Amino acid sequence: MYRGVSFLISLSIVIYACSPKVQETLVPEPAPVPPVEEIMVKQNPCTQLSDLTGAMKEQTENAYVIYKDYVKLKKFKEAYPIWRKAYYGAPAANGSIKYQFEDGIAIYKNFYETTNDTKLKASYIDTIMMIYDKRVECFGEPSYVAGRKAFDYYYSFRSATDIETIYSLFKEAIDGKGEKADYFIINPFTKILSDKIANEELSLEEGRKYAKLLWRAIDYGTKSGKNKEAWAIINEYAPPRLEALEGVKALYDCEYYTKKYYALFEANPDSCEIINRAYGRLLWGACGNDNPGVQALKAAKEEKCYTPPPPAGPLRQAFDAYTEGNYNGAIKLFEEFVELTSDAEKKFKYSLLIAKIYYGDIRNFPKSREYALKASNYKPESGEPYLLIGKLYASSGPLCGPGRGWDSQIVTWPAIDMFEKAAKDPLVAAEARKLIRTYWQYMPSREDIFSRTIKEGSNFFVGCWIQRNTTVRTP
Repeated sequence: MYRGVSFLISLSIVIYACSPKVQETLVPEPAPVPPVEEIMVKQNPCTQLSDLTGAMKEQTENAYVIYKDYVKLKKFKEAYPIWRKAYYGAPAANGSIKYQFEDGIAIYKNFYETTNDTKLKASYIDTIMMIYDKRVECFGEPSYVAGRKAFDYYYSFRSATDIETIYSLFKEAIDGKGEKADYFIINPFTKILSDKIANEELSLEEGRKYAKLLWRAIDYGTKSGKNKEAWAIINEYAPPRLEALEGVKALYDCEYYTKKYYALFEANPDSCEIINRAYGRLLWGACGNDNPGVQALKAAKEEKCYTPPPPAGPLRQAFDAYTEGNYNGAIKLFEEFVELTSDAEKKFKYSLLIAKIYYGDIRNFPKSREYALKASNYKPESGEPYLLIGKLYASSGPLCGPGRGWDSQIVTWPAIDMFEKAAKDPLVAAEARKLIRTYWQYMPSREDIFSRTIKEGSNFFVGCWIQRNTTVRTP
């Protein structure tokens, strides 16, 4: 009577996007949200439809066809008992499709989100992880599944585990897939890794290994031409976070700095700013004086960018250290000079220079702000320190959020506060106003503000490392 049913599961794969809605008469009574039941242990945990016979095969095939429509309609309670028949009956389906695992996870995530019972929540998470494990049993791909687990823990179930477990799962994912790592792990793994490196919670060897793997994955994924929108989002976030780690001595090697900064010099061979920066960066990255790039940059400095050195003494030593890429040593020597001199103008100048080294070379934004504010104390009428602090805030989108969206956009408000303060100084007013115009367009939209019941013109506290009250503005 129902001989044709046996091909329906295969056919549904092909025409799934065009399948008709289930008629109301076929809808069973909605099942109550169930308590979690452990996945049944079978002799063959990956039974396929072809392994079944008779009524069991027919019922399981029907379940696979029917439950999918409920999932598409987001009727997860109704989908659950039918999905369960399909999944428990033949977890491997026809041996190739895998959406039964995704659908089961979606169902249990819905149950998790719609209950306040903490025990049920914990049980639903356990079941989701068991479904992931079953997927590995049936179809392999442990690295992909490790990434999915880590992603879910990080974004959906953060309180259910510790950051070390999430970090280990991300490592398993990228260790297994290398430069072909799945795009969805890049941003969260970058965040965890960069925080651990900055907080000195990892060895340099481990930090170096995974930073290098992330760079390779970003390069490969971007060039692949696949998931273009996702990789566009990734490139707004991950590279700036990884570049911010350049201030960690010995994290990146000579090859990294040569690839980035010598290429920058080749594109701008007459820019003293770039020549000096590239020369210092290559030396910071332990490129020796016999390195061809270092030699070429040194020759360019002498030919195009020579400036008479200051007289012998602490200041001369500080500049020498900076020129040779010894940024920490240079800061210490500049600090000593600031303490020794009684000239307020020099205290201002070199405190601001320390702030700029922390910003541009070591990428330590809190320290940069600290020294910019010290500089301001020595010369209150200058807008330069506030210009720098505004740039620090404006550059913090990837540090304080995912690179786009609300958390990354609200940093523009305190940045504009600083630019407006800087604009009171005629010497930097033009640059400050230009920066205000630039970042005004990147503020949160009026719709984003209103959706959060925030009023334009009201006070707003920006957290992250900024920790400042600001004024809500709209573009």
